[in-house]
Amino acid sequence: MKYNIRGENIEVTGAIWEYVEKKISKLERYFDTPPTSDVHVNLSVYNDEQQIEVTIPMTNLLLRAEEQHIDMYAAIDLVVDKLERQIRKYKTKVNRKFRQEGSPKHIFAELEKEAIEEQQDSDEIDIVRTKRFNLKPMDSEEAVLQMDMLGHAFYVFTNALSGDTNVVYRRKDGRYGLIEPNS
Repeated sequence: MKYNIRGENIEVTGAIWEYVEKKISKLERYFDTPPTSDVHVNLSVYNDEQQIEVTIPMTNLLLRAEEQHIDMYAAIDLVVDKLERQIRKYKTKVNRKFRQEGSPKHIFAELEKEAIEEQQDSDEIDIVRTKRFNLKPMDSEEAVLQMDMLGHAFYVFTNALSGDTNVVYRRKDGRYGLIEPNS
């Protein structure tokens, strides 16, 4: 596997690079032949929280996991555990299918086909809850205060100046964003 490791608000030292490679390369034991695709690793730090995202794109299958932790090395361990569980889950499905059909040994390619089918099935939109509420006219600062008071990640309100429906939201970096319609 080839590694593409990037850092955001963090310097990727040689020790971190080696640790990531060592841990993720352990996943190769689950494949008949090691994936030839790049392993994309994004390391970032926001508000003293270390975050790692790992993406392993393969033919018809995308393995992806992300974790947050105070310690970067612990976050790396947790994300590798997640990826391992994903691989084992799909391999178990393939083996179960093999036993049921009595066909020749399935390889990981069969798993990839099943993952794509599963992903296509999950593309259906299923709205499980609808909320209705009155939009109070206010400015964006008051909307941010309301959002924080409620503990939500976003807040919908009517802009008192323009009369348009706006949304304020909390960004990953801890700051705030405002969504307004084009006029």
